[in-house]
Amino acid sequence: MAKETGRKLIAQNKKARHDYLILDTYECGLVLTGTEVKSLRQGRASLVDGFAQLDGGEAWLHNVHIPEYSQGTWTNHSARRKRKLLMHREEIDKLIGKLQETGLTLVPLQLYFKDGRAKVEVALARGKKEYDKRQTLREKQDRREAERAVSAARRRQRA
Repeated sequence: MAKETGRKLIAQNKKARHDYLILDTYECGLVLTGTEVKSLRQGRASLVDGFAQLDGGEAWLHNVHIPEYSQGTWTNHSARRKRKLLMHREEIDKLIGKLQETGLTLVPLQLYFKDGRAKVEVALARGKKEYDKRQTLREKQDRREAERAVSAARRRQRA
């Protein structure tokens, strides 16, 4: 079998970008069992309730749902077990210092295969207030309306 190349998206957490202000992102590897990898290759995963935590100098991913592999046997994995994240020591030390601040958390944004290896993009994020969410939605809507007006003006100009 030929070696995989490129990036294949499995799951993304769109709600995280709405609920959090993303300060910094990190690409991490994952320690997975065989049935978890097979389930991911079928494109089945959910990052909705997921979060990452630093514990004892190691990074762990909690509450990410990777369903059991349908052809698995008694060796199947549990769907919401905690999984170890593979990060460089310098990154973990830097995150330990930043997570001491109040209001900061680690949130998974994307789960994907990169050159055949499972990776997760984790973001250092601060929770948005309700008015920040409304402001972001308003800016997005204004941008859409401006683009529509520009495209309508171009269509009228061509005609």
